Amino acid sequence: MLPLLTASQIREADAYTIAHEPIASIDLMERASKAFVGWFVNHYPDKDMVISVYCGTGNNGGDGLVVARMLYGHQYKNINVKIARFSENSTGGFNSNLERLKRTAVNITEILPKSAFQVDGSRVIIDALLGTGLNKPLEGDYKRLVDHINSLDKTVVAVDMPTGLFADGEMPQGSVVLKTDLVITFQQPKINFLLPESGPYIKCWEAVNIGIDEKFIRSLDSPYQAVEEKDIRKMLKPRHRFSNKGTYGHTLIVAGQPETMGAALLCSSACVYAGSGLTTACVPQSGLMALNSYMPEIMAILRSGTEAPQIKWDSFNSMGIGPGLGKDDRAVGLLTDILTNYKNPVVIDADALNILSVHRELWRSIPENSVLTPHMKEFDRLFGDHANWWQRIQTGIQKAKEHSVYILLKNDYTIVITPPGKVYFNTTSNPAMASGGMGDVLTGIVASLLAQKYTPEEACVIGAYIHGRAGDELALPNRLNVVLPSQVARQLPVTMAKLMT
Repeated sequence: MLPLLTASQIREADAYTIAHEPIASIDLMERASKAFVGWFVNHYPDKDMVISVYCGTGNNGGDGLVVARMLYGHQYKNINVKIARFSENSTGGFNSNLERLKRTAVNITEILPKSAFQVDGSRVIIDALLGTGLNKPLEGDYKRLVDHINSLDKTVVAVDMPTGLFADGEMPQGSVVLKTDLVITFQQPKINFLLPESGPYIKCWEAVNIGIDEKFIRSLDSPYQAVEEKDIRKMLKPRHRFSNKGTYGHTLIVAGQPETMGAALLCSSACVYAGSGLTTACVPQSGLMALNSYMPEIMAILRSGTEAPQIKWDSFNSMGIGPGLGKDDRAVGLLTDILTNYKNPVVIDADALNILSVHRELWRSIPENSVLTPHMKEFDRLFGDHANWWQRIQTGIQKAKEHSVYILLKNDYTIVITPPGKVYFNTTSNPAMASGGMGDVLTGIVASLLAQKYTPEEACVIGAYIHGRAGDELALPNRLNVVLPSQVARQLPVTMAKLMT
């Protein structure tokens, strides 16, 4: 896992590296700026274009000064540095790098408090105004300047952070943030890059290694982690000779109404494709023909009338309930029956979550280590309204511990929250997957992995990753605008095989 650090931990890691490598602070700035420039020149190779580098007077501004000097050394000759002198304060790193830059032919101007902003004829703007030290919304001259740059409709590349965005924590509503086309960030992405609030301000980000001490970063034991491919390769279990269908468990999917059989079909088929040895779908009797036609490998327990279906609880290694189930009295009774009688972890999704949001008395019956898979609106129905995603994460940490459940909060970077308080950000998936039924597929995958004796934590982390990875393999090479849930389900065996080689 890649640890994701808060702003205070980033400063702590920088200080440790400076003291124990050892390396001077100004040399670490040099190294970071070199990594930035290496990425920049590969993506913006036109050395005749006009570039404006906007610098604050802190360490982020110092990085910007180094970037300007290095780009000049790479024969980018049309570089203008604009220093925001909005206070008398400046860091030693900024002052030293300003003196170095003055020894070149780079044009340097200063923007003074309350001054009018000049016309900017540059094609690319590099933002080095404010970095991870920001802990309050922009105001005054910085707010005016960012509003001005946002109005210019230029290509904007940020050094480490877009000015105005917090590295972590809640972003107050109405905050002004610089809109960037690319952020070249140092060492690892900032936590808020992975939350939807960053969407309007960051089109793309890339993390570059600047040599911060990795052992020390891991010693900080951040609860926030980004899932990497190597983690999934370690977790996945290849199949072996002399195994059989019983080796890979039996999953029950309780889903669907006559009008929503699609959800049941998607969920149960994903369960099969993800490797469950046996899969049974508990569906309305009217849906049996659709089930048999769609995938004959799936067995059925039929629901008819008001009577509860006869389920042999000990026959199943895992269960998933909710997709397309409905919220009527029969659905409430069925969920109650399952939570009362089944003692293994259950994957609870969609309508089953909505039932839980109304029938709070059912919470005490949820088996320990069960998995809840809400999207944002379902999460808020369960736990109350939230103003932002940072609040949801903090609530998720509290509720996962309180109820001894895993929460798989669906998002662009789907978030897995564990009872001990770990928060894992998934790093696969793409906008082509934004289609109804995609969550049903994910529920089937997680339930399937539980049946195959993966731990609930492994099932959530692997499930989110291979779900997104299958979508990536379909959409990205072919530049597809839309990938359907059924396509993702069918891709799963190929995706999993690639990760096991």
